[in-house]
Amino acid sequence: MDPVVIPTLVAAIVVVFLVAATVRIVPQARRYNIERFGRYRRTLQPGLNFVLPVADRVNTKLDVREQVYSSDPKPVITEDNLVVNIDTVLYYQITDPRAAAYEVADYLHAIDQLTVTTLRNVIGSMDLEGTLTSREEINARLRAVLDDATGKWGIRVNRVEIKAIDPPNTIKEAMEKQMRAERDKRAAILHAEGERQAKILTAEGTKQKDILEAQGTQQAMILRADGESKAVELVFQAVHRNNADAKVLAYKYLETLPHLAQSDNNTFWVIPGELTEAIRTVTGAFGDRSAGTGLPPAAQREDATDADASDKDHVGAPEVEANSTLALDAVAAADEAAKQAAVAVSDAKAEAEAAGEARLPGRPSASDT
Repeated sequence: MDPVVIPTLVAAIVVVFLVAATVRIVPQARRYNIERFGRYRRTLQPGLNFVLPVADRVNTKLDVREQVYSSDPKPVITEDNLVVNIDTVLYYQITDPRAAAYEVADYLHAIDQLTVTTLRNVIGSMDLEGTLTSREEINARLRAVLDDATGKWGIRVNRVEIKAIDPPNTIKEAMEKQMRAERDKRAAILHAEGERQAKILTAEGTKQKDILEAQGTQQAMILRADGESKAVELVFQAVHRNNADAKVLAYKYLETLPHLAQSDNNTFWVIPGELTEAIRTVTGAFGDRSAGTGLPPAAQREDATDADASDKDHVGAPEVEANSTLALDAVAAADEAAKQAAVAVSDAKAEAEAAGEARLPGRPSASDT
């Protein structure tokens, strides 16, 4: 081997080593603290940097991005002598790499201990209820104290959050009972309020229903009365316009008699005393129509008097003697009216007896007696 080659290789290796020791490439969001012969020299920024080989060395590599640190639960005593475990979450960022490396030995441990002491000072002046409901106030006070203390360490505390506050188990049970009682109270109040509203709405609905039904009944009665009034008025006008006499009215009276016993509530039926008068009126009407038979007025009045005496003794049509001169159509009309009246009376009595037997099952009927 050529003796010149070996020194050349050695020189090349030394040059490569010196170049590698001289060049420092720093990533983004990183900072390198450089010491020269054990003394802080400068902080390397991201990018390509050159240092003196052997004389300069990298002491600390720091990340200047925002960091998150979660502490373990720490026991803290409240003002009312209750021990609660509180763990916090810290958001911090290194603003001065030199101070973070040389002003404090372990900045995370220092921040953790400072957080615990600050918490004990803050929570010690609050009771348990105030501790549970004043997280924003505790966070603000913690941040103010930590930011003031860590400023000289080259660290900025952006946020401090209380992650959990754990009271003793007995306090948890008492709080759960209180919460359950409060919820039961609200549920009972809401249920009672719902029932109250339901009753009010039901009463209002019933009121509106009764009012509407009453108004409907009123309108129906008014319309019905108006209709009956107009019907009576029309009948009255028709009667007077046609000049109806007592004969037509008596005939209509006889037609109405069978309807008197059609009601289911009738247990007896009273025959009106005007029945014979109505029959006599109809008979007299047809008798007047046959006045051309030649009877003198005195004879006609005598026959009418005999018919009245006969009607007082029994109900029915007046008997016609063989030597009477009344027309055959008058006799037929009187007989037909008497038959209709007798049938109406018998039907009414039968219906009344049937209704009485239906109402009183134990009472003997007229046929049994």
